[in-house]
Amino acid sequence: MISAQRSPSGSSSQSPRSPSAQPFLAVSVTDPVKLGNGVQAYISYRVITKTNLPEYEGPEKIVIRRYSDFVWLHDRLAEKYKGIFIPALPEKSAVEKFRFSAEFIEMRRQALDVFVNRIASHPELKQSEDLRTFLQEDEEKMERVRSLETGIFKRKPADLIQIFKDVQSKVSDVVLGKEKPMEESDPEYEKLKHYIFELEDHLAEAQKQAFRLVKRHRELGQSLLEFGKAIKLLGGCEGDSLGKAFSELGSKSELLSIKLQKEAQNLLMNFEEPLKDYVRAVQSIKVTMADRANAFRHQYELAETTKLKEINLDKLMLMRSEKAAEAEIEYKELKVESEEATKRFENIVRLMNEEIVRFQEQKTADMGLAFHEFAKGQAKLANEIADAWRSILPKLEACSPPS
Repeated sequence: MISAQRSPSGSSSQSPRSPSAQPFLAVSVTDPVKLGNGVQAYISYRVITKTNLPEYEGPEKIVIRRYSDFVWLHDRLAEKYKGIFIPALPEKSAVEKFRFSAEFIEMRRQALDVFVNRIASHPELKQSEDLRTFLQEDEEKMERVRSLETGIFKRKPADLIQIFKDVQSKVSDVVLGKEKPMEESDPEYEKLKHYIFELEDHLAEAQKQAFRLVKRHRELGQSLLEFGKAIKLLGGCEGDSLGKAFSELGSKSELLSIKLQKEAQNLLMNFEEPLKDYVRAVQSIKVTMADRANAFRHQYELAETTKLKEINLDKLMLMRSEKAAEAEIEYKELKVESEEATKRFENIVRLMNEEIVRFQEQKTADMGLAFHEFAKGQAKLANEIADAWRSILPKLEACSPPS
């Protein structure tokens, strides 16, 4: 889920719009720019779409979008595609001073790029008319589309985030059947629910420890920087070989400080953020599970009510009651509604079964990549640290008295 689908590259002479070209839809979220001032300030993004799909206007389209546009797309898909794990959006910063920091803006941009490419690479979601609207309409049309929304879709992004948090607080009770006594009795689904809740806990703990690693690298880098400055000043008080050795030791410390800060940034973007992203992904799965629980309860209640209506109708017909005709109409209407509810529930179950397989495959690939990059970065940093200290040993040894 971390990796984004990119357009095919190569030296093929085929036109991107050629019927024989491999179909592709690649999106890039780039160039974040701060607009406005004060509480009205926001970040806009350049969204670049490259495709050869015939339903799109051309091979390349560039539009400007803001965070609320991404929220609009997410909520439209969540409303229309029950049973599908809708990719999660990055949260808004709760701390005002971090909202427009360069680091936060880049993390947000990267997360939004992942979000929209997950949609663009999904076999069902990529066919969405709302996705085409998001990727192709100009800013004025996009604003008009959003302004026409009613109900939940007309909420502000901050309100929607709060709604999502409120839903999350209730999801566990709905999924586990605590809110209502009626729930599914499928052993395999019970295993899945247990796995999802356990996975969320473990991912959250791993992300917490990754955050601590990033913090530790930054603190150690800052300590080495301060140590380097101090040891250089100390070297200035010494003469000849000892002063030079101290000066070089200070320089090495400052160099390693830069490397640690760079690795801290690498850990943040390529290790902690992917883990945090999967925490959000699991929360999206739990929302879908809540939809499933509600759909099951709805179809069950309708089925039970239909049975009662049928019993009542049989009684009225045996009694040759004048109310039988009206009761028969009510029964038939309710039966149709019950059958439709059952189909909706069965469709959610089918889609969820497909989605969990896709999720597992993507998680294996993404987590494997993230942890590989983590180990590779740590190995490289350890070697650079060892080489730096090793290079200064001969000069320090020359200044030391023989043992």
